[in-house]
Amino acid sequence: MSYIGLHTVYAAQKLSYTKITCNEIPNMSNRAATRVFQGVEEQIATGQLKDGERLDEASLAERFQVSRTPVREALLQLVGTGLATQIPKRGCFVKSPSLRQMIEMFEVMSELEGMCARLAARRISDTQLSALEQANGGCEDAIEANDSDLYYRRNVEFHECIYNACGNEFLAHETRSLRRRLQSFRRLQLRVRGRMSQSLKEHCEIIEAVKRGNADKADLAARQHVMIQGERFNDLLVHIEQSQ
Repeated sequence: MSYIGLHTVYAAQKLSYTKITCNEIPNMSNRAATRVFQGVEEQIATGQLKDGERLDEASLAERFQVSRTPVREALLQLVGTGLATQIPKRGCFVKSPSLRQMIEMFEVMSELEGMCARLAARRISDTQLSALEQANGGCEDAIEANDSDLYYRRNVEFHECIYNACGNEFLAHETRSLRRRLQSFRRLQLRVRGRMSQSLKEHCEIIEAVKRGNADKADLAARQHVMIQGERFNDLLVHIEQSQ
């Protein structure tokens, strides 16, 4: 194979790797690592693990009945999502956002989601619209199964369809990055009674606005879908307190 051919293959492989690393939760080779990551993530979100608390590899390995290798993978993922920080020669420590920081992040997230939906309403293709409706069907299936974690995964797919349809890779990347920071708290939201059904209704409003090409309405519907305020915010706080 020529030099140019080898270079092309390498570039394609590098692009494929880059796409993998942009996923909501990268496909860890070890399922145990994913289990540790999600377990610690939830304990941070519910306040069972406090800000600044050391995440000891040996203790986590014993708690989750796994070796240290998946624990290390999980800790790297926690650092990547901003829920932990790695200090050289000292270890890994919880980095939990304050209540004010969480509110501020949700405010920014709602604006980013609104921008994505606004652009999607103007640019979405028939194929992308079909994928969006199919993803929402997956959310409906999750509700019928009464599975909030499954709904969260299908919800991610729904929003990914909007990011892909917005036609702005920079905006999509920034939105995904902040979503990863908030994913544990957004997952908790879905455990509040009635929230999944309300979320599905909001999805339908977004789809309708996007389908009609109504950018203003799509923007508003997407922002209201993500923003936590009023009774919804109080419900989330109560759920967090009950989980501790």
